[in-house]
Amino acid sequence: MDPTKDDSSVTPILQSPPQPPPQPPPKPNNKDFLQHLEIYLAKRDGVDKLLKISRYATKVILSSSILNNNQHLTNRLKSFESSVGLSRKAFRLGKFVQDINALRTTTSSHLLHSKEELLLSILAYGGEGLYFFVEQFIWLAKSGLIDSKHSRNLQLISASAELIGYVGSVSLKIRDLKRMREDEDCLLSSIGIAFTRGDEYMEEEQRLVKLKDKIMMKKLSVVQDLADALMALADIRDGKGNLFKPIVVSSAGLLSAVISTHKNWVSC
Repeated sequence: MDPTKDDSSVTPILQSPPQPPPQPPPKPNNKDFLQHLEIYLAKRDGVDKLLKISRYATKVILSSSILNNNQHLTNRLKSFESSVGLSRKAFRLGKFVQDINALRTTTSSHLLHSKEELLLSILAYGGEGLYFFVEQFIWLAKSGLIDSKHSRNLQLISASAELIGYVGSVSLKIRDLKRMREDEDCLLSSIGIAFTRGDEYMEEEQRLVKLKDKIMMKKLSVVQDLADALMALADIRDGKGNLFKPIVVSSAGLLSAVISTHKNWVSC
């Protein structure tokens, strides 16, 4: 080797590969209640669900016999319930766009397992999207911009689309639950085999806990959809029938509101 040459021009034979940059440690979830509440209320769905609880709790009171002897308070609660219902419709302006995007994402991905699931997705997202779209015109009618004579027909279209959406949604979620149950059985089997062999199975246990939480949330979502479907059917039937008594429909609405509030709170 010529000693006059610069050593920097010589490429070393052995060179360690570049190390990836160190990943920052995960940030701990240090949000207290008020910080969590701030994030929750910053979302449109968060405020909407609190309004939903207020409205259906009021409807439960009005449909019961609690205020039979207090007409003044009854009138105030009826006015409050009507105002909250109108406010909720205003919160849904443009919400149909999220169903359009969800349908586009679902149909263009490989998440669907069959043509049946494609059809159910179209029913679920298409029905809910049409429901939110028509709700905008109902809000305009109730606000006085559109002639109120169209309100009943618009409500019938809205409720029918909503019911179709829940048929597709519940069907899809039942299929998801079936697959989750199969995954749960596989994990339980793996844990049992590992226990018999004396192997470690801590990772499988953690996955099992998370899976059980998902199963519980999915079950609650099915219950919520069924409660909302009952209210949609009551709107279509115009409240006629023993199943659609005001106290029953109001209780279903309150149940749906509490479940949806819990789901949104957990997701924050």
